Amino acid sequence: QVQLVESGGGLVQTGDSLTLSCVASGNIIFSRYYVGWFRQAPGKERELVAGITWDGHNAHYRASVEGRFTISRENFKNTVYLQMNTMKPEDTAVYYCAAQESFTPDPLTTQYQYSIWGQGTRVTVSS
Repeated sequence: QVQLVESGGGLVQTGDSLTLSCVASGNIIFSRYYVGWFRQAPGKERELVAGITWDGHNAHYRASVEGRFTISRENFKNTVYLQMNTMKPEDTAVYYCAAQESFTPDPLTTQYQYSIWGQGTRVTVSS
């Protein structure tokens, strides 16, 4: 059974930085997977924050985090990271890691395109 486990969430202040990690375990060849970070704020739809291709060569960001967030991966560690800088109160949400076996160079932008999900880690940015 494949599991994704997120960590690194917490309470920070506006302008601070935080790094989330997503570690995959189980029967998975992690290097075959596109990985995305999603977030869901209370009362809002789950939205893609950033995604990264299987080889780490292509990354995709939603406009509101472009230039502030960086997604990266270390396949030999089965881990994907989300570095979040200059954080804003509107970044407050539960952040989820998701994976889908795919060699596509194009971003997987909707939650319905992913088959494996983590349980989420909460991020709160105070003003």
